[in-house]
Amino acid sequence: MTGLRPTWRIALAATLVVCLGGCSIRRTAINKIGDALANTGANFAADDDPELIGQAIPFGLKTMEGLLEESPKHEGLLLAASSGFVQYAYGWVQLEADLVEAKDLARATELRERARKLYLRAREHGLRGLEVDAPGLRAALQGDPRAALAKARREHVPLLYWTAMSWAGALAIKVNDSELSADQAVIEALARRALELDEGWGLGSIHEFFISWESARSSIGGSVERARSHFDRALALSKGRRSFPYLTFAESVSVAKQDKAQFRELLDKALAIDVSRADDQRLANLLAQKRARFQLGRVDELFIE
Repeated sequence: MTGLRPTWRIALAATLVVCLGGCSIRRTAINKIGDALANTGANFAADDDPELIGQAIPFGLKTMEGLLEESPKHEGLLLAASSGFVQYAYGWVQLEADLVEAKDLARATELRERARKLYLRAREHGLRGLEVDAPGLRAALQGDPRAALAKARREHVPLLYWTAMSWAGALAIKVNDSELSADQAVIEALARRALELDEGWGLGSIHEFFISWESARSSIGGSVERARSHFDRALALSKGRRSFPYLTFAESVSVAKQDKAQFRELLDKALAIDVSRADDQRLANLLAQKRARFQLGRVDELFIE
């Protein structure tokens, strides 16, 4: 067992803890394992093998959900589950759908529906996490979402972000879903509260969210100019370490403006980000660059001469 990575040692311990007798002992053990499992993200984030991580993630996510059945208000596990389901849905399932669509539309449709369900699963974990400190928040968000989030604190930013991302991800896959469409004000309120509390969180990841959000809603109150402003802030906050600002702006704004030269330039910059260093942005950049290469191969589909 000494050769296993920390995540796997924790997961194996989690399978053993269910055999423990005594409610208090069992709950204490589960909470300790939950604390450790919730803090293993950096182990995956620095990896240079997205395929390996993609195969490992589902086991970790199901382990978290198993622990949450025993400790349903473990905020760290709820955050880890929410962020994990979003990242798996986007970086593996939804991306695979895009890659196979040209050859197998039925398979792509099936994968997108799976991704949508994973996003909704992530949203559920995120809302549960937020309600640990704000009971009744889910219902309050349907009334006045900004007021409902007024008491959120800086430590809630990760949960606010991933809950917004999961909700928006599900909506993006099925834009004609009337129930999800009606929740756009809630999605925006979650992300804006996160931005107000800590705009630099995740090296500017919240600004990246608003690049696509503003561009997608440019006909109903969004703004390409605001998308550009968020792009500039995301670049400044990322300090040259993230590919996603370039990819996001290229996919959302450059395509909408039919600016092929800008599209190519931005994706080239995304591909130029160094992924040789084992830091906490490595895996994210590898996934972004995989998508960037895919999009560069679709230039003739995306742009009308």
